[in-house]
Amino acid sequence: MKQAGSILIVDDNPDILIAVQLLLKQHYQTVITTNNPFDIEQILNEQKIEVILLDMNFNHDAISGQEGFYWLKKILAQDPSIVVVLMTAYGDIQLAVDAIKAGAADFVAKPWKNEQLLASITAAFSHAKDKQQLGKLTRQTQGLNQALSGQKFEFLGKSSAMQRVFDTIEKAAKTDANILITGESGTGKELAAHAIHLASHRSDQAFISLDMGSVSQNLFESELFGHKKGAFTDAKNDRVGRFELANNGSIFLDELGNLPLKQQAALLAALQNRQVTPVGSSKAINVNIRIICATNENLAQAVQEGRFRQDLLYRINTVEIRLPPLRDRLDDIPLLAQYYLEHFSHKYKRVVSITPDDMKALCQYHWPGNVRELAHVIERAVILSDSDILDVCAVVGLDKVEFEGTNNALGGRLLTINEDDAVVNNSEVKNDDDFNLDRVEQRTVRAALKHHQGNVTKAAKALGLTRGAMYRRLEKYDL
Repeated sequence: MKQAGSILIVDDNPDILIAVQLLLKQHYQTVITTNNPFDIEQILNEQKIEVILLDMNFNHDAISGQEGFYWLKKILAQDPSIVVVLMTAYGDIQLAVDAIKAGAADFVAKPWKNEQLLASITAAFSHAKDKQQLGKLTRQTQGLNQALSGQKFEFLGKSSAMQRVFDTIEKAAKTDANILITGESGTGKELAAHAIHLASHRSDQAFISLDMGSVSQNLFESELFGHKKGAFTDAKNDRVGRFELANNGSIFLDELGNLPLKQQAALLAALQNRQVTPVGSSKAINVNIRIICATNENLAQAVQEGRFRQDLLYRINTVEIRLPPLRDRLDDIPLLAQYYLEHFSHKYKRVVSITPDDMKALCQYHWPGNVRELAHVIERAVILSDSDILDVCAVVGLDKVEFEGTNNALGGRLLTINEDDAVVNNSEVKNDDDFNLDRVEQRTVRAALKHHQGNVTKAAKALGLTRGAMYRRLEKYDL
């Protein structure tokens, strides 16, 4: 049975063309011949060719092989997915080495043995298939990367705390050093990772991100390293892992502190060896990637408690970048609020603005959900506002708000937070001088749960937290 595939044979000797054609047409569906290399460009424009068997000498008495190298370069420039096998009657080792270096897949010396020629052509078709799949994968990855990049928010800040972050990013991004980004949930760790990638020499390659907290333990190696068809029950097709997708680019592993010890060992081996082996395969794949990790956990403490491998921590934090919480960069709130206002106004086709008093209120709020919470509040305000002036306090669930003892933030009825409700009349205030962050966060989480009648997903969204981060707080505060 003939195999699917198209091959072009280029040789100035008609006897060679006939002999090769008679041999190959028994095995392949499409075999085309020409004795003139100047026909190659037209043939490639008219139909899809996967493999070319190309003579290296076309002029009489020519033995240098330079014509073959010339046409090889022209072919690969026109279509890099084509696999070229060179042949000549004057075979020598150096010429073969030069041919491979120039981009040829193989080298055949005349006269050939049919078995050897068929083996070379079979390997060439296999190589062509791999190149086509890789080209398709590269295009898909680049398209996905561009789409995701287009949806990214900007990584903004003008405060001194953020300027220190930007300075560190500028220095670290120019290297291939592994980077660990730490900070509370919602501080913009993925935006920082993307900024690092864009400032690096890998910026034109893929940026692949993965939330480690969302990966099932059973599918961890498949997700990161890929799998072969039939490797396990649901492996109906080959799958390329995230590490291979990120080859020559950057991979961002978020919520790394959630990774169980067994998976930490597998990740460490991949980082050390710069190799991955798909599940169900015995062949390792080399990967050249920039590793950027992030966590809101204290990994040093996790190491002491035996929950995180110390050798993995050493491997991932050549450079550590800590993102400040929003309450420590209050100078950035007007900049961020205006940015999100413009973004969501455009998205929802609204023309809205924030009053100076509301902006002052935003700057005095403690923002337990950090920048993510701020963005969420602005988006909700843009959607729900009935006028062209945002009512921020209504959006966050307050009629009017008093911050840090002032009563002129919004000039109205004063409300604050207690342990039972997100908002109560200030005549019912308890511990209004308690600024302990854990207790403030606990009250806020409890209030969000009560407001959403125990719905964890809605409460997490309202707080600007991921479900994983929300569950950790529920466990932390025994809620």
